[in-house]
Amino acid sequence: MHRLLILAGRLSGLGGLALCLIAGLARLSGSFWIGGYQVGTLLLAGIGALAAGSFLLLWALTERIE
Repeated sequence: MHRLLILAGRLSGLGGLALCLIAGLARLSGSFWIGGYQVGTLLLAGIGALAAGSFLLLWALTERIE
């Protein structure tokens, strides 16, 4: 369970970081839409994925302590 939480947290964090970077670069280039989605929506999805990854890694950390 511990390894699964760490893997899921890292993958979620990396995916969220990638979404945030893509949305930020697209917005800096002047684009408002990417693939039918607004850039702000992709940024919010990235932030949500980063938060979920942080939660999963924190969960794995507290499982290790017990």
